[in-house]
Amino acid sequence: MSDIFREVDEEVRRDQALEFWKKYQNYIIAAVVLILFATAGWRFYDWRRTQAAEAAGARFEDALALERAGKDADAAAAFAKLASDAPRGYAVLARLADAASLAKSDPDRAISAYDTLADDASISPLFRDAARLRAAILRLDNGQTEKAKTALESLSTPGGSFRSTARELLGANALAAGDYDAAGKWLDMIVADPEAPASARQNAEMMLGLVRSGKPASK
Repeated sequence: MSDIFREVDEEVRRDQALEFWKKYQNYIIAAVVLILFATAGWRFYDWRRTQAAEAAGARFEDALALERAGKDADAAAAFAKLASDAPRGYAVLARLADAASLAKSDPDRAISAYDTLADDASISPLFRDAARLRAAILRLDNGQTEKAKTALESLSTPGGSFRSTARELLGANALAAGDYDAAGKWLDMIVADPEAPASARQNAEMMLGLVRSGKPASK
């Protein structure tokens, strides 16, 4: 008896499924086609993006090779082209590399280029901080000490990607100026930071030795 009820139940379900298919088959087919097209479109887009990134990477390497060969004008043109039409990551790298190339012959223009990158809210904070750090280093080399210190102090805050480098530069600059208290403050921050690179901590310890030996004894 139970077999009869089960067969009837299965027959009813088949009839319901058939009725559902007849009623909604066009919608189902359209949805399947849409999914297939969307998947194919995404795969094509991903392929094109990968191809563009690989091409930009090769062009970036070529531009770096031109710079290493001393062909600065050709390298600058190649970096400028990448900055205008390469995928975003390589475009930013090209702008940074172009600024680094400029620093060899025209520090003021290089500083301006780095400042433009540092103020560009559309790019990654990591790249912006890298540009701010490079500009600060150039400013220190060119006697713009106060502006450099302001930028480095903004980079020295806890959690900053370049905080150890910024603190080391601030400490070295204070030490060179004979400001032993300030030098000690910045260098102690490196030593106390468990995430500071080993090389930065070693440098800080060495400079702290100079601070202790040069600092007048307190009365």
